[in-house]
Amino acid sequence: MTEITPPIIETKKIIQATIIALALGTIILVTAVLPAEYGIDPTGVGTYLGFSKLHQKVVESDASRTVVGNVTPQPQRLLKLEEGGSSPDVLMPMEAHNPAPATPLAARADSIQITIPAGKGIEYKIAMLKYGRTKYEWTTDKGIVYFDFHGEVKEQKPTNNVFFESYTVAYANNMIGSFLAPFEGKHGWYFKNTSESDIHITIRLKGQYTLIN
Repeated sequence: MTEITPPIIETKKIIQATIIALALGTIILVTAVLPAEYGIDPTGVGTYLGFSKLHQKVVESDASRTVVGNVTPQPQRLLKLEEGGSSPDVLMPMEAHNPAPATPLAARADSIQITIPAGKGIEYKIAMLKYGRTKYEWTTDKGIVYFDFHGEVKEQKPTNNVFFESYTVAYANNMIGSFLAPFEGKHGWYFKNTSESDIHITIRLKGQYTLIN
C-alpha cells in the first residue's frame, strides 16, 4: 500500500497568504464598502469607481420617505358611527335648503398656525357659502390629534341646541382634502390634544371662504 503524505505548507507561506488576504480586504473596505455603505471615501477611488453614488441613492431614498412631525403611535379608542354629527333629535335647520347665491365668494389662500394645549380641545372654522369650494391641508408639529371636521348651518334664529354635520372624524397628524360646502355656514375642525404637551397645527387653505377665527 502506497502511503500518501500530504504536502506541508511552510509557515512563511501561510503568513504571506494571510497578509495578502488582509491587504485585499482592507483595499475592498476602503475603496468599495465604506463609500457605498457609509459615504466615506478617504482615497477618492470609491467616487471614481462609482461606489459613492450607491450611498447617495440610499440617502435620497430614505429622505423621500417623509415623516410628518415626530409621531409616536399611540393606541386610540375606536370611533363609532353615532359620534358623527349632532344627535338625531336635533333637526337640520330649514336654512340648509336655501339655494346657493348667484355670486360666490372670491378665491383666496391662507396659512394659519394654531396651538392645541395639552389635554385640551379647540375649534377652528371658516365661513363658506353653499356650494363654495375649498382645498385644505393641516399638519401637526408632533403627535396625533383627535379631530371632527364638521359644519354648522347659518340660521336666522339660532338655538342653543345647534345642528352640525360631521364630514370626517378620525385620529391623525396630517390631512388634505377638497371640500364642497353643502350649506351656508361655518365649516372647520374641532381638534383635541390627548397628549401631555402642547401641539402646534399649521392649516393651509385655498378656495372660496372668509376667515372668522
